[in-house]
Amino acid sequence: MSPQRGATPAPFTTADATSVRRLWEPLGLPGIVDIHTHFMPDNVLAKVWSYFDSVGPLLGREWPIAYRAGEQVRVHGLDAFGVRAFTSMIYAHKPEMAAWLNSWAGAFAAREPRCLHTSTFYPEPGAARYTRSAIDAGTRIFKVHVQVGDFSPDDPLLDPVWGMIAEAGLPVIIHCGSGPAPGRFTGPDPVAAVLARFPQLRLIVAHMGTTEYLDFLGLAERYAHVGLDTTMSFTDFAELDAPYPRDALPRVKALGHKIFWGSDYPNIPYPYAHGIESLMRLDLGDDWLRKVLHDNAADLFALSA
Repeated sequence: MSPQRGATPAPFTTADATSVRRLWEPLGLPGIVDIHTHFMPDNVLAKVWSYFDSVGPLLGREWPIAYRAGEQVRVHGLDAFGVRAFTSMIYAHKPEMAAWLNSWAGAFAAREPRCLHTSTFYPEPGAARYTRSAIDAGTRIFKVHVQVGDFSPDDPLLDPVWGMIAEAGLPVIIHCGSGPAPGRFTGPDPVAAVLARFPQLRLIVAHMGTTEYLDFLGLAERYAHVGLDTTMSFTDFAELDAPYPRDALPRVKALGHKIFWGSDYPNIPYPYAHGIESLMRLDLGDDWLRKVLHDNAADLFALSA
């Protein structure tokens, strides 16, 4: 199936929603599941947007926020696209922040039933305590951002956290690759060290592991519970600086049962539909697309048909 080309619709319009639905509806899906969307307290999101507004000199080009709007407008936008479940990707970048974010995200999930209750953690003395509280409160998924948080996933303070999350069988989306900018602790080695101690951990590597694509692809092949999310990968924006190696696509196809659709909505510099179109033009087949856009996440989170 190849995407239909046409004029780019303005965000939050009927045409914008239609441009997304025309991509997944022919696949016979009940909707799509987006495991990488950002909802967070307004003051925190404002700082995130400010960062992207100023990131031009770092990347050498601008990063406009395509879906900058109030919370309810953004929620309704996902509904219009046909997203039947999504996340509230929060992440802490300093001590004594994670527990507060978890409290906010729990309240957000309670008032937005399509949101998969999301939590986060940070290497600090209280991490095990509030992680246990998040699990007991019914969190469905965790998110950590190694580059923004400036910490190693292999930090000993996180050992009890990784252990209880692995025991609970909950997934963790981890931004640990060195794109769009490297950090002190990004890259595959710290993650590999964690997996060597906790091989049952359900890690989902964000952004296909950009820029260390092949290293993280190898970890997903080696460990039964390690997957990848497609967030921003294969798009024109990402391919300009960090193209995915095309000779690895047969391996990506073979791992179709462990790859998940993620968009980075609302913080993307292009229409939502472009992310899906970018997957379609890989020409990995409709079965692969059905798994990535819906079935893998529906199975992982036991979503009813």
